[in-house]
Amino acid sequence: MQNIQCSRREAMVAQLSPAARYGTGALASLMREGALHCVFQPLADLREGSIYAHEALIRGPQGTALHTPDALLAQADSEGILQDFELFCAFTALAQWSKQAAPGRLFVNISADALVHGVGLIGAQRLGEAVRSLGLSARMLVLEITEHERVTDMPLLRQAIDAVHACGARMALDDFGDGRSSLRLWSEVKPDFVKIDKYFIREISDRPDNLQMLQAIKGIADVFGTTLIAEGIETRDDLRALRDLDIPYGQGWLLGRPAMDPRDAVEGPALEVMQDRRVAVLPHLGQTARPGILRSLLVVQAPTVAPATSNDAVAAMFHERTDLHALAVVDGTRPVALINRQQFMNHYATLYFREVHGRKSCLAFANHAPRVVELDCDVDQLVGILTSQDQRYLSDGYIVTDNGRYLGLGTGDQLVRAVTETRIEAARHANPLTFLPGNIPISMHMQRLLESGTDFVACYADLNNFKPFNDHYGYWRGDQMIRLVARLATAHCDARRDFVGHVGGDDFMLIFQSSNWLQRCKNIVDEFAREAITLFDEPARQAGGIQAEDRHGVQRFFPCTTLAIGAVRITPGRFRHAEEVANLAAVAKHEAKQAATGVVLHGGFTESALGALAATRALQDVLAA
Repeated sequence: MQNIQCSRREAMVAQLSPAARYGTGALASLMREGALHCVFQPLADLREGSIYAHEALIRGPQGTALHTPDALLAQADSEGILQDFELFCAFTALAQWSKQAAPGRLFVNISADALVHGVGLIGAQRLGEAVRSLGLSARMLVLEITEHERVTDMPLLRQAIDAVHACGARMALDDFGDGRSSLRLWSEVKPDFVKIDKYFIREISDRPDNLQMLQAIKGIADVFGTTLIAEGIETRDDLRALRDLDIPYGQGWLLGRPAMDPRDAVEGPALEVMQDRRVAVLPHLGQTARPGILRSLLVVQAPTVAPATSNDAVAAMFHERTDLHALAVVDGTRPVALINRQQFMNHYATLYFREVHGRKSCLAFANHAPRVVELDCDVDQLVGILTSQDQRYLSDGYIVTDNGRYLGLGTGDQLVRAVTETRIEAARHANPLTFLPGNIPISMHMQRLLESGTDFVACYADLNNFKPFNDHYGYWRGDQMIRLVARLATAHCDARRDFVGHVGGDDFMLIFQSSNWLQRCKNIVDEFAREAITLFDEPARQAGGIQAEDRHGVQRFFPCTTLAIGAVRITPGRFRHAEEVANLAAVAKHEAKQAATGVVLHGGFTESALGALAATRALQDVLAA
């Protein structure tokens, strides 16, 4: 076998350029001597928890400066044998993998130009035969394009890829998103697999922006019919998030490090995550300020005046168009000033104004620093206008531009309405008071849990006697109490297992996968009772409550505010839609508010009964063990 391997290597070397065959460089010598070898890193099926494939990674002699792939590539470039080196690496990977006789696919790295060169050397018709001669089935081979430079000849690359597919092998695109593997290359190559760069994978369980990017990449993969592979998986939380995002395959040190021999199974900690049916709590995807919100508003198509337009002409335009609140002064297509109707007409009506100023330029009575808003602005820019010290927009309105060119006018009330409506929409995604996920993320998380077929507990938390407190002390202290609930709920829930959402007002949703959910709820209720009492003044604390009007306007005594939590246990197959769970949780909340205890499980269990039930189950577990 060793002699066969040597003869194959010699045949391969004979195909290389003179620089590689006879060169005196360190790398050329290593290639001729057979001093390079491959290690294999597993790619796992994140749904099944099994090994799907291995990637071959080239290594130089251990303990030398040419041990790592980066050092080898840099040396190959310096010796002028980069394409030869890449083809030699591919040969080494195939020969060594064949010797292993391991099951599963093999991913082999190669640049686009080296692939074109290699297919040209072997011949498109003989590519499959060449792979089989090394003892490997072409259908188990995946050539992984790694780009260090731009593709020099795209038509030739497409021909080479056609030859690869024709022989039964498959194609992959490496490191998508790192700045070299572009969307255009994806479109041109149409790979079977795309590996997502580790930048987007690292800490995805904590970074909403990376999560959004990954979801966008998934959408592109659906369009092209491409299978995704996540690179750089190093933590259990990231693995759980990727599994729940339905990324089919993954690679990283958590799953298995590169080794001389292929692996039969993924690492134990990774396998535990993939076999665990609990769903990841994904980082909150708050509804960020979308650009272009002015496109939904009516922009006033108002006429304009030039800087040289006379005051008499401006007055005539205002008399003709009684609906105009202002006129923009435009130099070409660029707005330079804004004339407020009321202010201008007040000046125009004064004694001798027409005689003195009528024929002069209108710029003397214009606002030279008007509010100019781009059509594609986001809501934060509009909020900046509303909260600025210059409030002239209320009477002047603002100028709308498209890429700096005058488009029309907007009014102050439109601006206020745009910001208000956008904030209301955003509150469905993230509550502006607590910054917790709102109704839409709550529903999405519950739906993911239902579709996963896992057990969970949905809890609806609400404050008892909150309205009298809020009416008595004012909204500022009322907001403090609501934020207190948010802080305690977040503190007592497991961020990796449990989801905390703010429905609105004093209503919260707590969705538990933690087995000790009851104790967590009880801790929240008890700690709230201790801290909320400090928000009342001393007489109220002494009396145990306050005198306030009820919903019918009748003065009566209300006890100090407490927290009620209604819970419902959701088992697989019981419900199909998140709305059903939310409705049942709301029923449980009403039961909790009517009971004297803080936590009620829908179906008749109060907090004390739940405690006894939990103790009984714990005893059963001990006896069973």
